[in-house]
Amino acid sequence: MRIRPGTHRTAGSVAGLALAGLLAATAAGTAPAAAAPTGADGGGSHRVEYFPQPDGAGRTVDVPATAPARTGRSSGRSLSAAEAAVDGTVGEQAVTGSTDDRLDVVIIGDGYTADQQDDFHADATAKWADITALEPYRSYQNLFNVWTVDAVSNQSGISGDPGADVVRDTALSSYFWCADTERLVCTDIDKVASYAAEAPAADLVVVIANSTKYGGAGYSGLRAEGYPFNGVSTLSSDHSSSSMIAAHEIGHSVGLLEDEYTYPSYGTWPGGETDGPNSTTYTPAQLVEKRAKWYRWLGQSDPTGSTVGTYEGSAYYPYGLYRPTSTSIMRELSSTDFNLPGREAMIAGFYRAGNALSTTLDTNTAIKHGKRIQVGLAVVTTGLARTELRWYVDGVEKVRARGRTAVTPHSLGVRADGRRHKVTAEAVDRTDAIRDPAVRALATDRLTWSVQATGHRR
Repeated sequence: MRIRPGTHRTAGSVAGLALAGLLAATAAGTAPAAAAPTGADGGGSHRVEYFPQPDGAGRTVDVPATAPARTGRSSGRSLSAAEAAVDGTVGEQAVTGSTDDRLDVVIIGDGYTADQQDDFHADATAKWADITALEPYRSYQNLFNVWTVDAVSNQSGISGDPGADVVRDTALSSYFWCADTERLVCTDIDKVASYAAEAPAADLVVVIANSTKYGGAGYSGLRAEGYPFNGVSTLSSDHSSSSMIAAHEIGHSVGLLEDEYTYPSYGTWPGGETDGPNSTTYTPAQLVEKRAKWYRWLGQSDPTGSTVGTYEGSAYYPYGLYRPTSTSIMRELSSTDFNLPGREAMIAGFYRAGNALSTTLDTNTAIKHGKRIQVGLAVVTTGLARTELRWYVDGVEKVRARGRTAVTPHSLGVRADGRRHKVTAEAVDRTDAIRDPAVRALATDRLTWSVQATGHRR
């Protein structure tokens, strides 16, 4: 692995509906045949989501797992020694902690020649900035590590741009006009996996296609198909609206959110209650009675501009399923906000994958009562986040130490009495964006040290 200076846990699969065959529809609104099982060998097909218009609702369709033979390294030209030396180089775009404590995103470019890798890095920085300008990404971006991997293409740009007959020789075989749909940008997932493997870890992958043309796609649930990452988003580099595709797709992979748009032909939902945190069969009264889903948010004014309630139509079904708000980024890209239940689900996903509290001091080795304990906080009080750091000795809080990131057991009142004591650092995110106690528990991190309180301080 070649690191370019300066530049864990499973996040979970998409929360599905009860019947897998009802999960998708074509742009015409009819359900396609179920996708064939797909593994990391590239066989079968993938089910992907795309957005025909930058301000509209999404569509889903099955696409080939591998790109057509006419795309990719079709010219037969091998990379030169100088180009090969660049190919696969890993960059640290925004690395905030160890991979065990972070949700790791790998950004790979396609359609960038060896001389255009600086352009790719600039595009990667700009697109991630677009995503993290949205809440709750903005407040919790330090729970992410962002890596870049250079992929050297023989030609600049990707196939299908500007027209369907245009063929370019690129590293990842990305192309417009996938499944005969102009704005759908597909890629070769096995090639993506090969490049992503160069990074220290990959939970999610973003492929930036070198193009000014609007387009992109989302592949979700890939861990279940044998890949080491859960989701891949594709998006064009130089269209301002394409970043929202990735922001939406991460909502599936991290927040386990369902799509909130519908297809007229689907009619009435035939099943029972769904798994997704943003779809329900319940009325407001039933949500309250059952203490289910987003009942804690009912009646609240929402950042999307509506009031949290039950709005009919969600998860592709216009009838029988309800969503929390009139619109949101999970319904259409004209909305750049998650609704309040969606925000909470995203924050839960961030904390499932990342830890806000870290230290370099081994928690498995007993320390002396004069040893300095230093901790780091990835999430501080900013934006939505409201992180509170507290210290405990043998389960009793030491209020005077609240908020301090460095202490000694001695300063916390541990005496040299020859006994064993426990010192605990606890970080709790008390953000108003969390109302569910189970999510609050996810947003609570603790580190504990055993202290041998002898007369020797160190």
